[in-house]
Amino acid sequence: MIDVATLVEQAREGRPRAVARLITLVENAAPQLREAMAALAPYTGQAYTVGLTGSPGVGKSTSTSALVSAYRRLGKRVGVLAVDPSSPFSGGALLGDRVRMQDHATDPEVFIRSMATRGHLGGLSWAAPQALRVLDAAGCDVILVETVGVGQSEVEIAAQADTAVVLLAPGMGDGIQAAKAGILEIGDVFVVNKADRDGADATARELNHMLGLGEAREPGDWRPPIVKTVAARGEGVDEVVEALEKHRAWLEEHGELAARRRRRAAQEIEAIALAELRARIGDLSGDRHLAGLAERVVAGELDPYGAADALVAGLTRG
Repeated sequence: MIDVATLVEQAREGRPRAVARLITLVENAAPQLREAMAALAPYTGQAYTVGLTGSPGVGKSTSTSALVSAYRRLGKRVGVLAVDPSSPFSGGALLGDRVRMQDHATDPEVFIRSMATRGHLGGLSWAAPQALRVLDAAGCDVILVETVGVGQSEVEIAAQADTAVVLLAPGMGDGIQAAKAGILEIGDVFVVNKADRDGADATARELNHMLGLGEAREPGDWRPPIVKTVAARGEGVDEVVEALEKHRAWLEEHGELAARRRRRAAQEIEAIALAELRARIGDLSGDRHLAGLAERVVAGELDPYGAADALVAGLTRG
């Protein structure tokens, strides 16, 4: 038996084991999940969420670790949600990010959690929004969300973070490919990592050119900065934190922070509602009503849209 009230109280005190158990409830969609989310709700809304994304190999994990160090120097409690690809054998996370963040393993003010995507596209785990709520309620001042390496459609982090950081590196593909991937559209701050390599200045110039193409910003709009770093040595990381804080101030000044969080909450509500509807439809998969509708569609007596309307009507009545 899980005592949710005790877990929430211990998580509020910053106890890592309680935080971990609550996130496990989220990942497993445990029966106590609704009770836990209701208990945590009054304590959320304080953390600043930063998403880090980019192609595999640009140094996301190293950059995340360096940002943790920078925020700890500022006295911030930091949470890290590192989303790893799912193991094809166990279904769990490969834990590659934790390996690179051992420097923070003994810091009680840093909580690091690896989560498996479990087949979810978009670069994040389906449970990420609720896991962020757990870390928020646990008193984290800053939450860093590191996605799996994104491709051409996996830009979901833009909807889950207050500020989205896009990392690039010299030799990791040209700006046209980055624009094709859609990541230029979601970035609030751009970081050219591994800036000690040849081509870093050219990458920054090309990125700046790409950001300027078709630009239609009004006076006062946010212009994403480009910061060069060597995360492995901690170079340029303080400048990244400065850019993040400037973006946070801009968001608050223009009311965009609250707007982003409302959109995020709306998407979360919709996702939960759709999951509930899918579960109900799954329960009906062997039901005579659904089977009868399928037979009528196959016989040409009813079109799929009409059948779907009838199915939804039956769900709402139920």
